[in-house]
Amino acid sequence: MKTFFTTLAITLLFSCQNMAQVSQEQQTIINADPIEVPMKNGKAKAYFASGCFWCVEAIYESVKGVDEVVSGYSGGFTDNPTYNSSNTGRTGHAEAVEVIYDPDVVSFATLVDVYFASQNPTQINGQGPDRGSQYRSIIFYQNNAQKNIIEEKKRALAKELNADIAAEVYPFQKFWVAEAYHQNYERLHPNNSYIRNVSIPRLNRFKAKMPDVLKENH
Repeated sequence: MKTFFTTLAITLLFSCQNMAQVSQEQQTIINADPIEVPMKNGKAKAYFASGCFWCVEAIYESVKGVDEVVSGYSGGFTDNPTYNSSNTGRTGHAEAVEVIYDPDVVSFATLVDVYFASQNPTQINGQGPDRGSQYRSIIFYQNNAQKNIIEEKKRALAKELNADIAAEVYPFQKFWVAEAYHQNYERLHPNNSYIRNVSIPRLNRFKAKMPDVLKENH
């Protein structure tokens, strides 16, 4: 019995130490200076995390001015995260998307509006059935102008809903592209049960809220 309690105490001690380490590493990222991604061929990039990246990718691909959306991982403190490693919650990363867009057609502010309109903004550590820190909501900013836009819209939404908004606000550091089979998942697997029961209904709820921003073929 004594051995059991000794083992339990050691396990809890290491668990607490690991949690403290994760918290400290995450705080370092939150306090870092943002990295600004240069425009290329007139196109800019923005980064968002909001639950399953299959869902978020499909949502942003429906928006006018968005050329491409890439699924991946961001917001963590480990290099080369994978789907399996990020799902443990120990890498600090969240499933995220890289939105490549034409700023002459759609503004960063509108992309933030899309972000909030396409999720339950009060759900902590997840969206819908997807739960865990890897599914938490994060908006990444690359400069102070973007940070101000995010924080202003977050405050306004909190006042409108009279509730706390779960989205975290992080300085952008790095985006890791997810495995190839995750890309364009909703479009390539329309009969997948998760896509039918979660992704498509979420996409349709967003479309009903912001029909003016949709591409003609959506």
